[in-house]
Amino acid sequence: VCFTGSVDGGRAIQRAIGERFIGAGLELGGKDPAYVRADADLAHAVENLVDGAFFNSGQSCCGIERIYVHESLYAKFVAGFVDLTKTYKLGDPTDKATNLGPMVRASAAAFVRGQIAEAVRQGARSLVDPKHFAADGPGTAYMAPHVLVDVTHKMRVMTEESFGPVIGIMKVASDDEAVALMNDSAYGLTAAIWTADAGAAKRLGARLDTGTVFMNRCDYLDPGLAWTGVKNTGRGATLSTL
Repeated sequence: VCFTGSVDGGRAIQRAIGERFIGAGLELGGKDPAYVRADADLAHAVENLVDGAFFNSGQSCCGIERIYVHESLYAKFVAGFVDLTKTYKLGDPTDKATNLGPMVRASAAAFVRGQIAEAVRQGARSLVDPKHFAADGPGTAYMAPHVLVDVTHKMRVMTEESFGPVIGIMKVASDDEAVALMNDSAYGLTAAIWTADAGAAKRLGARLDTGTVFMNRCDYLDPGLAWTGVKNTGRGATLSTL
């Protein structure tokens, strides 16, 4: 049995096949993190992470859902991220000018809006006004992208899978703090590190609880590499040349 979906769906499958000798490959969810180190190429990190967060309106299994940025780059990174996000066009996905389409259904958008509203009540700030995106409309599947700061791991938007166009960005003071926050998750599908130091990326990657670690890229599949996850992301592997 091969299944891609929710953790609850994976548990239901496990129960259903528990009395039979059937193998199961389960890809169940993610809250994929990114870390922008002090030595990162800032422009590239901004461009690639905006795409990684909002590609397919955030509806990507390995899409970036939370970002940790070294304090020395934090202000410039956030400013650049917001500026680029505001250039996106939300609208009809059949229009070639559109690069941000609707979510799969209105209820999915409502779920993400609920996460955002709760985080704002808890002290987060959204830096992109939905009014900037004319197609955004409560009760519809068309949802403006949101960039949240002043977020913490006490907020659902930083710990619960969103699968929508929202990103939380946190400032960190060190590699150790970034690794601890990246690992503070029930999921582990992919993680991404932006740095000019390949050795540092390898050392940090070895400390991360995740199936795949990217350096200076994200939200990417290579058919030659095994695709797998840990924790509540599931079990088993697909792809690879082996």
